[in-house]
Amino acid sequence: MKGERVISENSLAYAVRDLFPATPLHSLIIPKRHVADFFELTGAEDNAVMALLRQTKFDIVSKDKNVAGFNVGINNGPVAGQTVFHVHLHLIPRRKGDVEDPRGGLRGIIPGKAAY
Repeated sequence: MKGERVISENSLAYAVRDLFPATPLHSLIIPKRHVADFFELTGAEDNAVMALLRQTKFDIVSKDKNVAGFNVGINNGPVAGQTVFHVHLHLIPRRKGDVEDPRGGLRGIIPGKAAY
């Protein structure tokens, strides 16, 4: 699966940087088998994706010491915002001060649900 965008891979998944990053080093973890629904991954694919997610997290932290947290997200289904119908996990590095108030994290995708 090695291509010029691939930053790392294992037997069942690979990682690339997002072409439209929410923050610097925003990465995508993608299973090699084409499947649209995250819940249709096999146990082996789940394990491979999670292992690569962790590896990519450590790689990002080693490149940028200002990374202090992460958002991990999956858009699963059109009503959840999925526009690319091949499973991919977003690994979004977060830095102190990158937004005024980070409370609520991913809950901010629905107006009024982040502050609780």
